[in-house]
Amino acid sequence: MKKAFETVDKRGNKNPRKGAYLLPNLLTSASLFAGFYSLVASINGNFLAAAWAILVSGIFDGLDGRVARITGTTSKFGVEYDSLADLVAFGVAPGILAFTWGLQTYGRLGWLAGFLYVATTALRLARFNTLGSSGPGSKHYFTGLPCPSAAAMLATTVLMCQHFGIPGPVRHYGVLVLVYTLSFLMVSNVRYHSFKEMRWFNQHPFRGIIAFLLIMVVIAIEPKVTLFLMFFAYCFSGPLLYSFDLMHLRNKRKVVDKIGIQD
Repeated sequence: MKKAFETVDKRGNKNPRKGAYLLPNLLTSASLFAGFYSLVASINGNFLAAAWAILVSGIFDGLDGRVARITGTTSKFGVEYDSLADLVAFGVAPGILAFTWGLQTYGRLGWLAGFLYVATTALRLARFNTLGSSGPGSKHYFTGLPCPSAAAMLATTVLMCQHFGIPGPVRHYGVLVLVYTLSFLMVSNVRYHSFKEMRWFNQHPFRGIIAFLLIMVVIAIEPKVTLFLMFFAYCFSGPLLYSFDLMHLRNKRKVVDKIGIQD
């Protein structure tokens, strides 16, 4: 048990600060709390609060890993705790939100779709924990859609539909298709940009601040719409890039075949 809490600095040496690991784990606890609150809000029919809670959970989830890496307080306990919190906040909470908000009318098909989403989230997390960062290009790409992005896609869909007053039938069909699509993307081999290493911001700090402010202004114009568009673009950027890669590979093979025929 003691080894699980040992922290390691950037040079690989054991860090003597015994309480330092508490900060990232407190952030993980905040993410878990927001996910649990989303569950309670969904059950009570407060879908807007449930959707915002998932987005808040995503913010804390993004912070805990970065804080752990910056402070050199990464631990095995923190990794396992983060995965369990992610399953609740980005698997169970969005699955229940999707079911109570738009899938309940389908009966068995509806709750099976919700279960599929939870199951694929668990599989996505298990694959990530097993493979880790050992794959080629893994610092720049994720294999499969990250579960926080999938959860945010569902949450922002709820917010956008509530904002525009989209009627029930359209909403029900849309969320059913969306749940199955996101479930497939999470366990697929489609690559997504990780944004873990943003060298451009480090090389251009002043321009980075301006870009960050512009992004915040765009989001603030109408958060329910702009956040939906942002996560929609990210979720479906993977299949789009995958299609471009296939086209590039086919063109490459055609060029190679032509060269072979000429020779």
